[in-house]
Formats: sequence, C-alpha cells, structure tokens
Amino acid sequence: MKEKAKILDKEALGRSLLRIAHEILEKNKGTESLCLVGIRNRGAYLAQRIAACILKIDNASVPVGILDITLYRDDLTLIAAQPVVRKTEIGFDITDKNIVLVDDVLYSGRTIRAALDALIDLGRPQTIQLAVLIDRGHRELPVRADYVGKNIPTSLQEIVEVRLAEVDGVDEVVIVDKE
Repeated sequence: MKEKAKILDKEALGRSLLRIAHEILEKNKGTESLCLVGIRNRGAYLAQRIAACILKIDNASVPVGILDITLYRDDLTLIAAQPVVRKTEIGFDITDKNIVLVDDVLYSGRTIRAALDALIDLGRPQTIQLAVLIDRGHRELPVRADYVGKNIPTSLQEIVEVRLAEVDGVDEVVIVDKE
C-alpha cells in the first residue's frame, strides 16, 4: 500500500493525547470515579498514554483496563475461521464508574458498538465516554466520540494507519491507498 500523507508525527500525536487528557479531566471535574478502558490493540496503548498524561497534569493515577472485543464483533465470520481471542484485562469494578473507552480510529462505529456490548457485560458504569485519536467519518451506526485527537475526512478508498512505538516502532498516523 502506498502512503499518501502523514497526518500526525510523534510530537503531534503526543500533543493530541495531552489535549484529550485535559478535556477528560475538565469534563469529569477531576479523576474521581474515572477509569480508562482501551480497546485492544492500539486503543490499549493509547489509554495507557492518556493515563500518563492525566498523572502529569493532575498528579492522580486512574485505573486503566484493556478490552478484547473479538467475540462481540458482528463481522467475526468474515475475519477468520478461527479468530484470535485475547484476554480482557480490567482489574477493577466498572459499576458506577465514569468509563472513558479509548480507541485509535473511529470509522463505521461497529467496533465501538461491540465494545459497548462487551463493557456492559462486565457491569453498569455511571457513564461511558469515547476518546479516539482519529475520527475519519463514514459512520454506519449512530456513534460519536466525546474526545477526538484529529478529524480526518477520508474516502472509502483510503485507510488510516495509526502506528505506535509499542507495536510498530514509530509514532505516526498516515493515510494509505487501498490496493
């Protein structure tokens, strides 16, 4: 796939996450009852980074969990005959908490729908908010992010790739053409 444009470099990505952390703190009036839950895979790393920003800003730690949505996907049979199911790692009770669900790219809304189903199976949060690094449009479900790092209008022939150092060895967001 051919890279068309670099949308965020390492510094811009870091600034976006810091801004999201500030917005989360402002909307929730601090960290009381606040928890972050990242959607596996890249959403989990972004949730950890946002938690680190919150610690820097407010000198308060917030619990961070990792949610695996594999079995909740509506396209499970299209992905693979034997999809890889990983572990959900949420070491705290989500009941009556303000949960910020974190993902890398908001596209059709189907991943978020699956994540909401998975989360609700674990308890009844006070609120569920959504933070995404990139909102690329093209919604198929009525899903809207509360916190967005960057809105990127895209065509259906483009793919937004979020590359993180923890997985890809580099921090950047690029647009590539489908082949």
